[in-house]
Amino acid sequence: MKRGFGSDNHSGVHPDVLKAIADANIDHAMAYGEDEYSAEVEQLFKKHFGNDASVYFAFNGTGANVLCLDAMLKSHNAVVCADTAHIHVDECGAPQRITGAKLLTIKTPDGKLTPQLVKTQLHGFGFQHHSQPKVISIAQPTELGTLYTLSEIKALVDLAHQYNMYLHIDGARFANAAVALGCSFKQMTTDLGVDALSFGGTKNGLMIGEAVVLLNPKLNEDFLYRRKQAMQLCSKMRFIAAQFKAYFNNDLWKRNAEHSNAMAKQLHNAIKDEKGVEVVYPVQANGVFVRLPRKVWTRLQEKYFFYDWDEDDNVVRFMCSFDTTAEDIVSFADTLKELLGNYR
Repeated sequence: MKRGFGSDNHSGVHPDVLKAIADANIDHAMAYGEDEYSAEVEQLFKKHFGNDASVYFAFNGTGANVLCLDAMLKSHNAVVCADTAHIHVDECGAPQRITGAKLLTIKTPDGKLTPQLVKTQLHGFGFQHHSQPKVISIAQPTELGTLYTLSEIKALVDLAHQYNMYLHIDGARFANAAVALGCSFKQMTTDLGVDALSFGGTKNGLMIGEAVVLLNPKLNEDFLYRRKQAMQLCSKMRFIAAQFKAYFNNDLWKRNAEHSNAMAKQLHNAIKDEKGVEVVYPVQANGVFVRLPRKVWTRLQEKYFFYDWDEDDNVVRFMCSFDTTAEDIVSFADTLKELLGNYR
């Protein structure tokens, strides 16, 4: 497959992560998380999120999201989320199937929920005919590449807790958000009162594995059994833990995210002033969303892989990764400019 801008899932594995996997591939180790690697990485998570944080590894992002939600929900409950949320659009109904709960979606202009928007779904409490809202779920960054400020997250946390609800963050690209905002993981979660986080690494240089980070101690009850029932318990867990050890050591997470964010900015700057290019959302992380003439983006797809985000509206998405190079950006931008010139 030719290098492109389809997804940060398309990139390879960072060499430091591969080395960590190889280094862990020595002798025998206890299975199912009872190994020394997992114990060490649990302490690293506490260093980044606080001593009350509990971490549970999962195979993938959908698994991490579903497990987070399952810890907070009963089948008669509901989750309030944006209509663009990954849990709504791209998880094949897994949250509903596993938890039995309902998703209450809200249309947003930029992928971000606000207290005012959420309140439109906060009704029917105590009414046996209605699903009972129990979780507000947001993505940071959102699926549209936009960011919540710390104060915006705090406002949603306060609203959730006011209604005896939980606040969950889908953090598939959480590192990209942290470096963009210039804050620590703890400042974006624990310090604000966030209850649970799906912490991603695969999109930022890991091979496989995500983490459920439970910040509300009450959510730990029975979680080990929930993970097993959801088929997310890895037997040779040392190989997931080893990756996160490399991820945290020497700030690999930060360096990778800074690079992919910078590449998105470079791409944005290279094409934003071209006639026929309309940037749809602010470029705040590692994604660039633009509206292009149909004949241009379909021709561009013949040379580079990327996704049409809204085909009817001619909006496409360009994603940058930790291994995107400046040369990749220049070549891609030059090709796009050439196609735009031919179109005009």
